[in-house]
Order: sequence, then structure tokens, then C-alpha cells
Amino acid sequence: MEYTKPLAKLIEYFQKLPSIGPKTAQRLALHVVKMSENEVKNFAQALIEAKTTISYCDVCFNMSSTNPCEICSNSSRNKNIICVVAETKDLIAIEKTNEYFGVYHVLQGLISPIDGIGPDDIRIKELLFRVNQNNVSEIILALNPSVEGEATSLYLTKLLKPFNIKISRIAFGLPMGSELEYADEMTLLKALEGRIEL
Repeated sequence: MEYTKPLAKLIEYFQKLPSIGPKTAQRLALHVVKMSENEVKNFAQALIEAKTTISYCDVCFNMSSTNPCEICSNSSRNKNIICVVAETKDLIAIEKTNEYFGVYHVLQGLISPIDGIGPDDIRIKELLFRVNQNNVSEIILALNPSVEGEATSLYLTKLLKPFNIKISRIAFGLPMGSELEYADEMTLLKALEGRIEL
């Protein structure tokens, strides 16, 4: 279908966003066009404000408009426990549980030789500096159960062992409400490895 040029351009920009296909992009673009001019201006201003004010925390490398970020500057957080995540979106997922009260370290990626990403391309040196300078008692590795996540976890474990601190990894396994017969072998293996005593 041929769209009028401004609508086509809007659809094209929405499609550049992750996980947005042509139909979703069209739906979003049509929704924006139906919004009031004031709502569209506020939406555009929110985009510009986010882009111009958000940067990375100098301590943990989380995205924030303050430096240090809200989590690092929160005095009620346990600074002796650092949860290592790949991206800010992983930090957000853990924060939504309302059960973790330590601090974070965002690697801003995972080791992936096939993509040309090595240990020097992510925030590993900064993590080691934090562990060396602070009284850290535990590192929690909360990295994806992918080839890249496994490689990064193994690499970090090797580097962190000499510090004689507790190194743990979040458990992986079956999501709530799922059925065993539909789980793949790797998920079942991780579920068995991460079993806990009752």
C-alpha cells in the first residue's frame, strides 16, 4: 500500500525500533496521527528530553539522568553486593521484583567473539576496579543463559576468584505455569542444576 509521505516516514521510523514489525509500526503511526497536537508535542519533547539528559552512571554504568544514578546514590542499598547484568533492561527486570536491595554493575554487553566483542569492549575493568576498591562481599552474575552469557560468566568467575568473595549466579529453569513436556533439554538441565532443598 502507498501511504502519504509524512505517514510513510513515521511508519519507517517506528519500524527502526526493536521488535516493531510493519503492522505494529503502521498501528503506532496511525495512533500518533490521531493524537492531539499537544499530546504529540509532549511525546516529541519526552523523546528529546530522554535523549539529551540520559547518560551512564560513572559507578555502575546504568542509564540515568543523575550521576551517580538513583540506585548508587541510595543510602539504603547494600553496597557490598553487586549484581552484574548485561544491559539496563536486565537491571529493570530485576528491580521489578522488589526483592533485590544491593547495587548493580551494567556490563553494556556480553563477550561475543563472533560479533567482534571481546572483554575489553565491555565494562569488565570497571567491575574489577569496584571490587578492588570497595568492601564487596558477593557478586551475583545475572547474565542471559546464552552462549555469550555463559562465556562472559566463565570469564568473570575466573577474574573474580582471586578476590576471595562469594560469586553466585541466578538460577535458570522452568517459568511458572509451564509444563515439563514442552521444555527443551537445556532448560530442564538448568532447572535440575538450580534445584533447591525444601
